[in-house]
Amino acid sequence: MKTYKYKFTKLMTAFIWIGIALSVAAFGLNTYFVFADGIAEAANAFYPILKYVLMYFVSVAAFVLLLSLILSSYYQIKDKKFKTSFGIIKSTYDIDKIQSVVLDRKTKKLSVYFDENNFIIIVVKEEWYEDFIEELLKANSNIEYTINSVENDVDGDKK
Repeated sequence: MKTYKYKFTKLMTAFIWIGIALSVAAFGLNTYFVFADGIAEAANAFYPILKYVLMYFVSVAAFVLLLSLILSSYYQIKDKKFKTSFGIIKSTYDIDKIQSVVLDRKTKKLSVYFDENNFIIIVVKEEWYEDFIEELLKANSNIEYTINSVENDVDGDKK
């Protein structure tokens, strides 16, 4: 079983950490307002309680979702299954249904194509591409592996 961590861009990682900090701040600010203002002064206690409960729910949900992105975003190849995890969103694919793997050197993307005309883009460190492909080919030797490079670009656009 080999696991490959999802590679976020630096900007995306910064946004996730900022979101986590904001959710912690929202939780703390809501707690402050619960103790400072309370619900005693409201004419109807239902609305302040609803406001505080919703604010706790939103801040905790944002914290859990964003933290799960950082901690649980990966690709995993185990036996005959290929698992993708993006935070709390998880998918499992049968490796026998993978038709081909295309490494595009021009765009620096690794694409996995399935029998059902579906595909996914693999976002890991570039130095892990060969290991990832090798693991897939070990699990299913019928997978076609193609490398598209700038030299064999069909449009002839060389940069």
